[in-house]
Amino acid sequence: MIEIRNVTKSYGNNGNRLIALNNVSATIDDGEFVGIIGFSGAGKSTLIRQLSLIEQPDEGTIYLDDVDLFQLRGKELLAMRRQLGIVFQGYQLLQQKNVFDNIAFPLELTHTPKDVIEKKVLDLLQLVGIQDKAQAYPSQLSGGQKQRVAIARALASSPKILLCDEPTSSLDGVTTKSILDLLKEIHRKTQLTIIIITHELSVIRSVCDRVIVMDEGHFVEQGDVDVVFNTPSHPTTIDLLAHHVEAL
Repeated sequence: MIEIRNVTKSYGNNGNRLIALNNVSATIDDGEFVGIIGFSGAGKSTLIRQLSLIEQPDEGTIYLDDVDLFQLRGKELLAMRRQLGIVFQGYQLLQQKNVFDNIAFPLELTHTPKDVIEKKVLDLLQLVGIQDKAQAYPSQLSGGQKQRVAIARALASSPKILLCDEPTSSLDGVTTKSILDLLKEIHRKTQLTIIIITHELSVIRSVCDRVIVMDEGHFVEQGDVDVVFNTPSHPTTIDLLAHHVEAL
């Protein structure tokens, strides 16, 4: 279980201070598929930097299975980071490495035996449906194929949590559907806790069980996807729904 407890994060000095997260709290149960949505500047990217341990909050903390993530140091911190698989916006693949080696990279960092790496990577290639691309390089792949590599790499260390930062923002409609279908299949097979950060309401509707709506650094509404979107109570949620209708 993930517990976000009273997290505040700001940037800048007192004379020009931007509060990106303002005392936010939420609980995400094991195996949930949660979407976090908001307009640009809502604080979504800052939140995922806290969840992925890239940054520390000014106040508050985040617990994973009753462990305070920001009290960890050294080997304990490294071990916890391996429990967090991250699919970055923009793929962030290693251009000089082929697909197999990109997926193997996190396992190589932990000195995993070569035979274990090979089996794990081949299994992941099959899971994400790109068995035939093992020797290809990122420059030879489509956007959807790159995202599949990024997802496989994020799963390589067998994490408890999969964090996806705008995983479909640069993909066309058909490819977006295929990636969302893949994430649903991964969730069905593994029962991983998956958290998607997105500005696309259709992504939340397609795959998520629960949604957290953000605005100006606050969690303004959260709950079951159907309940929140069918009976929105906050103006930001209503605006998001209106913009979605206009975009159709």
